[in-house]
Amino acid sequence: MQKEALYHIPGYKWAYAYDTETVRLRVRTKRGDVSRVVAQWGDKYDWDRFHDETALEIVTSDELFDYWEAAVSPFYRRMSYIFRLESEEETLYMTDRGIVEEFPEPSGSYYEFAYIHDVDLFKVPQWAKEAVFMQIMPERFANGDPSNDPEGTEDWGGVPTRENFFGGDLQGVIDHLDYLEDLGVNAIYFTPIFESPSNHKYDIVDYKKIDPHFGDTELLKKLIGACHDRGIRVVLDAVFNHCSTEFPAFKDVRENGEASVYQDWFHVRSFPVEVKDGIPSYDTFGFFEEMPKFNTAHPDVKNYLLEVAEYWIKEVGIDGWRLDVANEIDHAFWRDFRNVVKSINPEAYIIGEVWSDSLTWLTGDQFDSVMNYPFSDTVLSYFNGEMNSLDFSNKIGALLMRYPQQTNEVIFNLLCSHDTPRLLTRLGGDKRKMKLAVTFLMTFIGTPCLFYGDEIGLEGEGDPDCRQCMEWDPEKQDRDLHDFYRMVIRLRREHPALRSSRYRIHQACADTPCFVYERSEGNEQFLIWMNNSDEEQTLSLPDLAEGWKDAFSGEEVAGGEDGLSVTLEPFGFRILHREVQNA
Repeated sequence: MQKEALYHIPGYKWAYAYDTETVRLRVRTKRGDVSRVVAQWGDKYDWDRFHDETALEIVTSDELFDYWEAAVSPFYRRMSYIFRLESEEETLYMTDRGIVEEFPEPSGSYYEFAYIHDVDLFKVPQWAKEAVFMQIMPERFANGDPSNDPEGTEDWGGVPTRENFFGGDLQGVIDHLDYLEDLGVNAIYFTPIFESPSNHKYDIVDYKKIDPHFGDTELLKKLIGACHDRGIRVVLDAVFNHCSTEFPAFKDVRENGEASVYQDWFHVRSFPVEVKDGIPSYDTFGFFEEMPKFNTAHPDVKNYLLEVAEYWIKEVGIDGWRLDVANEIDHAFWRDFRNVVKSINPEAYIIGEVWSDSLTWLTGDQFDSVMNYPFSDTVLSYFNGEMNSLDFSNKIGALLMRYPQQTNEVIFNLLCSHDTPRLLTRLGGDKRKMKLAVTFLMTFIGTPCLFYGDEIGLEGEGDPDCRQCMEWDPEKQDRDLHDFYRMVIRLRREHPALRSSRYRIHQACADTPCFVYERSEGNEQFLIWMNNSDEEQTLSLPDLAEGWKDAFSGEEVAGGEDGLSVTLEPFGFRILHREVQNA
């Protein structure tokens, strides 16, 4: 065995409590190098009476490694443990003090999980596991009240720019809740709705005031009440990294300089506050001079922003926060943020905007989830033909191993957003590829999110083109695409197996454009077959011949001598379902 590839640490995503009775253990080995991994575990205070062993299984692989996992239930919420690794040639033991060839006597050199404390558990909102989100920019969704339109509002459906307005508002969302409910959406993430001079509202002037062009607090209460009556959750955008130059505290700094009582609310490098050669004398979001960055470590700033977070949960009953530019704010702030939010609503869903590996924020003391852009990049690269099925499988496997299971179950999976080109555009306008990508999104572990209008065929390049007005004329909507979204969302919501943690690859090769994977829970099994090519493909899987039906039509799919065979049209897919006794 290649010892350099063996890896485990007693913490983080490698050994962690899933609930008050269960510890999940993971081990990494070189791909194809180890035939069996067994956890030998017991109570260090009385190993003779309380010990056992549990075999781990390979849950996923990437290009270099196999990842083994098992759930263990300690006798008294604590345990010591080692791993026994077997190949055809040798047996090794992984211990806290290194890798050895002889079985070490319990339990001095063993790894330890000291105790499962309920207060230390990483608890995520259960409802987020059942959610299908839609991201909505209120300014571009629907104009329900023309009387509050900004001056110079343009005709609905015009070309979006960074400056123009089309009059969308909260009343427009209320007017189309039937549409969202019929589509199957049961959660909404709104981009910022607080007072701001821009159309995107990421430069906030007043954090406790709904932008007058959207409505007011009473209208937001009405919207959230109507959503909750329909079983739809609502998450708002928290822009706590930066504000507007019109934010009162920053205006004071600009006017009074070093004499301002608010000068330490921001990161001012030199006075007077000014911009030279395009570079502000104060830290900003990017180099956008109109978005000065808060000093969130300052006690007064922290108290102000935490009060805002508390206010909107209590005042209107929102179900969570999406955190803008979350990775540029200090961890101490986010720990306090979580404590405040969860003390009011333990089921509030906290989603950070972090575009890379986010384990630092996902160990139970800060966020529940992050916007999973690495997932979207991987999925879109595959369905754009930029990688083969084996590479895709490897990359998805690596993503699953980034985080503990709790996070995987509620990770915010998206394929596009207000910050990227639209999905159909990213896939070259090919609806067949789009349907493949959306099918994968809706049949994969995590919390899926669609961007308003994708479901009726809106296209657009990057910001601002992706922020187009929603098309409400049925004659101009792609109804075939809409009906497909509706169908696959309904399938996901009706079957827990499509939301479960069990994900297994059945076929993924370097020389084939096809990909077959399983989702299962209890007695339910799904097989999802995908042909990522422009030619018809026939796939066969042995030993899977009985009991399968088409998940949409209910048509029986019979197997043959070679097992189960499925023929897929170019860029086609099929979802098969069966129930197995004593699974």
